[in-house]
Amino acid sequence: MFRSSCRLSLLALSGLLVACATGRRPTETGTKDTSKSFNTVVVDAGHGGKDNGAYRKFGGAEKIATLDVANRLSRRLRESDLKVVMTRSTDVFIPLEERVAIENAQKNSIFVSVHFNDSRRRGVHGFETYYHSANSFDLAHRIQSKLMTIPHSANRGVHTANFRVLRLANYPAVLVECGFLSNRLEGGEARDSEYRESLADRIAEAIVEQRYGPGVYRASRSTAAEPPSEGGPGLAPSSLKRD
Repeated sequence: MFRSSCRLSLLALSGLLVACATGRRPTETGTKDTSKSFNTVVVDAGHGGKDNGAYRKFGGAEKIATLDVANRLSRRLRESDLKVVMTRSTDVFIPLEERVAIENAQKNSIFVSVHFNDSRRRGVHGFETYYHSANSFDLAHRIQSKLMTIPHSANRGVHTANFRVLRLANYPAVLVECGFLSNRLEGGEARDSEYRESLADRIAEAIVEQRYGPGVYRASRSTAAEPPSEGGPGLAPSSLKRD
């Protein structure tokens, strides 16, 4: 009996690894499938406040780059008539459990977390997108595909991950790694306002196409970051805002 159980466990693990390697859709884990019906996007700027995230001389502090891209993304989504809720819109620290509470408080929504990557090897570069539930599969692949239209992009793939903001999400959720701050080229680009606008533009295009289909999204010509919204860490419901 014990050997049979071990064999079954190994077979299940093997199947999961094959699914990840081939890009096949994983088994659903209980999220609600709002991937085609959502009217709200929860935009999560990674790190913030006392949590710098990665910090490299080429790209600076991750928390600054993620906030700028998230604010730009928020503006573009609202221009496309989608409601946006931000986990933070200023340089404040938001615990992971509060980020989860904010994302799950929004009905008929999706969640997109913006991050930048880091490595001890300066030559490592490229984009990665992560997801956990099967309902997030299409969104993750669409975002990665759009990012790859940025000139000189390197594709590090779409992967499943057990990050808390993905694992505990009630709705489709993805985490986007927008390049490596530790890489001289990508770190330098992460400091550039036009490049950050390009990142926001491609992610927004993927989200709008996921909801409404191809050909609907219209890029804005503005490259200026919108000033943060008033009211604590973002546009979260008042019951979830910090004091």
